[in-house]
Amino acid sequence: MPAVGRFCLVNWQGCYFARNWLHIVKMRQIKQILCVLWMITFALCAAPSSGLALDPTSTAPAGSEAGFRTFLQALWPLAEGKGVKRATFDLAVAGLTLDPSTPAASNQQAEFDKPLKSYLDEAVSLRRIARGRELFLALQEALKRIEQRFGVPAEILLSAYGIETDYGRAKGGKDVIRSLATLAYQRQDRPIFRDELIGALILLDKGSVARAIMKGSWAGAMGGPQFLPTAYLKYAVSYDGASFADIWEKPLDALASIANFLVQSGWQPNLPWGVEVVLPENFSFASLHGSFAAFAAQGVRSANGTPFPQGEATLFLPSGGAGPAFLLSSNYWILKAYNNSDSYALSLSLLADRIKGRPALHGHWPQGEVFLSRTQKTEIQKQLERLGFYRGTLDGRFGQASRDAIHDFQIATKVRPADGHTTPELLNQLAAEVSRRPGQ
Repeated sequence: MPAVGRFCLVNWQGCYFARNWLHIVKMRQIKQILCVLWMITFALCAAPSSGLALDPTSTAPAGSEAGFRTFLQALWPLAEGKGVKRATFDLAVAGLTLDPSTPAASNQQAEFDKPLKSYLDEAVSLRRIARGRELFLALQEALKRIEQRFGVPAEILLSAYGIETDYGRAKGGKDVIRSLATLAYQRQDRPIFRDELIGALILLDKGSVARAIMKGSWAGAMGGPQFLPTAYLKYAVSYDGASFADIWEKPLDALASIANFLVQSGWQPNLPWGVEVVLPENFSFASLHGSFAAFAAQGVRSANGTPFPQGEATLFLPSGGAGPAFLLSSNYWILKAYNNSDSYALSLSLLADRIKGRPALHGHWPQGEVFLSRTQKTEIQKQLERLGFYRGTLDGRFGQASRDAIHDFQIATKVRPADGHTTPELLNQLAAEVSRRPGQ
């Protein structure tokens, strides 16, 4: 989230006052000034300590059902602008109440906060591998047709289906309209929830999905693929060509829709997601990027002996130079379009390999590895930004931009190995370097 967004989220009262003061002065009417000041004082007293954004036009207390209803009615012009009929809108929001479980759930994102090794152990469990292989055999003819149609390997589709909903067993049973309406109201700093609510109304208005069927997660993700409403509108397809893509009850519709999403996102047929590799003892870590051929020329080899594909690759060392190593292809980043988390994308990739019958990891996770908190990772990003190595979001969610920045810092300061990995030592090295540079 941009800095301005964070400031307004935490300090909504000050933003409200600043935004309206110039307008008040222009009116030059003392009675109106006093009235507005009274309203502001009332809002300050009534505001909760949750830090959630509020609708500045509403005089109802934050989190109140009255404020919720006022907020929903204010969405009508947006829905109307997208072609939603008034009758559809009124029927959808009639009687809606806040879902008290949604805000707490929205802060739980294991793919960002749990150590990657722990996430992998759960996502690529023996039970999930076994169930994936069962479906791979049971649906092999249909999976072949989907693969021929879209060019996405069957094991990738099953893996996504398995991680998203445990192969259809955990699709979520919440009313998507209520979940998204609650999030849109309580997280007005994030327009995505409002936009997805409008998308859900469009689905209802088109008659694409009945309200009773439109069930999903607390965040509005629906069916086997866990598509948000706008994703359903864009990517959902039926396996057999029917007009209705039933991603809730038909596994083949869910799998075909996942394939359509990936191919429209840029999936390249006949290209693996990546390869587990073994690094030579004298590997220089000069760059985390290059072609597969260039890495091979440096002595990097496939862990299972398979030849490298062609194309560009990124070296990924989730536990540093002492742990498992991977060369990622462009298709790996397409998997991250599904969920922008390395824990998620790597788990999906490795589960797909096991479903296909490929061996388990060759590399071993280091013993006693210390995992940094989100706060510590944010501090690393801040220090890297001060030193001119990082220009991304300061959120403690590490992706390739953060790893590249760490690698560049390590190369510049001759830290070895320059593996782009976070450690407690890295925090100390960054702090020491900042202190050596005046003005940083």
